[in-house]
Amino acid sequence: MSVTRPVLYLFGSAAPPVLDVAHVVRQAQDRGWDVVLGLTPTAASWLQDEVPQLERLTGYPVKSSYRRPGDPDVLPPADAVLFAPGTMNSINSLALGITTSWVIGYAAEAIGKGIPLTVMPCTNTALTGHPQFSRSVTTLRDAGVRVLLGEGAFVPNVPGQGRPEAYPWEAALAAAGESVRR
Repeated sequence: MSVTRPVLYLFGSAAPPVLDVAHVVRQAQDRGWDVVLGLTPTAASWLQDEVPQLERLTGYPVKSSYRRPGDPDVLPPADAVLFAPGTMNSINSLALGITTSWVIGYAAEAIGKGIPLTVMPCTNTALTGHPQFSRSVTTLRDAGVRVLLGEGAFVPNVPGQGRPEAYPWEAALAAAGESVRR
């Protein structure tokens, strides 16, 4: 793909809305983005049968692990990063700087490099009730990360009552677009 369009790194972790990522990639492309897709290892395992299709759709390898030293970096630089869906584990890892997966590591570097980073959780009320979650959200917001949590964005559901089809992808894509126009 041509890199004349702004580049969105779309990252997803293992929450049910990630299963619709091909549709979201197309939506982002329709909004004018060149899309690079990154997945946590578990999300990549969920989508392993779709990876070839996703790579054709984006024109880039789907990243889920670090490259080996000396291997070329074939991805264009990001203009913005959208991490959605973000699980409690991914959000806590990012806030704490625990970069055991490529997407967390890249997102952590985006903060330090000043690349606009938007995170939209996908958790339930039991998980968001854990004290570390609110600390992590505060830490990320204090670092300049836009966290889409609450009315008009992602509202946590009661455990067992999630509706992946209602995940507010439009709000996430709109926020990512706004992040490069600031």
